Amino acid sequence: MDSSAEIERLLRQAGAILEGHFLLTSGRHSGLYVEKFRILERPAYTEVLCGLVSDHFRPLGVDLVAAPTTGGIIVGYEVARQLGARSIFAEKGPQGRAFGRGFTLRPGERVLVVDDVLTTGGSLREVIAAVEAAGAMAAGIGILVDRSGGRTAFSSTGSPALPLPFFACLTLDIPSYEPAACPLCAQGLPPAAT
Repeated sequence: MDSSAEIERLLRQAGAILEGHFLLTSGRHSGLYVEKFRILERPAYTEVLCGLVSDHFRPLGVDLVAAPTTGGIIVGYEVARQLGARSIFAEKGPQGRAFGRGFTLRPGERVLVVDDVLTTGGSLREVIAAVEAAGAMAAGIGILVDRSGGRTAFSSTGSPALPLPFFACLTLDIPSYEPAACPLCAQGLPPAAT
């Protein structure tokens, strides 16, 4: 895959780009939705997209790949497999995301944080915080689809906070709205949960 057009064609072919009125996990509304599981249910597509992420970050010498649950687990596993690294995931907890299940991070370990679809970046920021709280170092952020139009930036949690390298296989500028400002709601169209 050499171009955004080819990647978007692959996603549309998989049925991953949907049009309508959607209630996003973040609570925002959107007229376009990227259904990550239409990608992730196809190992060949997942391998290709995760290969783009792996190739981009290979020069950083990543030791570990960390992802938020749920779809991020598959992405993290495949990126780690292609990089020859370990893969772990952070689950939601009362204080944000945390690594459980006996997962360990070593001080100074270089960690690539990955996910499937980026909307607001909240879960990724929680994973970055969990990585750095464990003494490891967030080395970059890899995403299959950035639906924020490239407007979301990430940085380390330390002082000073340093910008993190970012890569998305595909960047789409998909507007999302607070429910009170949603033009689709104003038209009387009920949102479908995602």
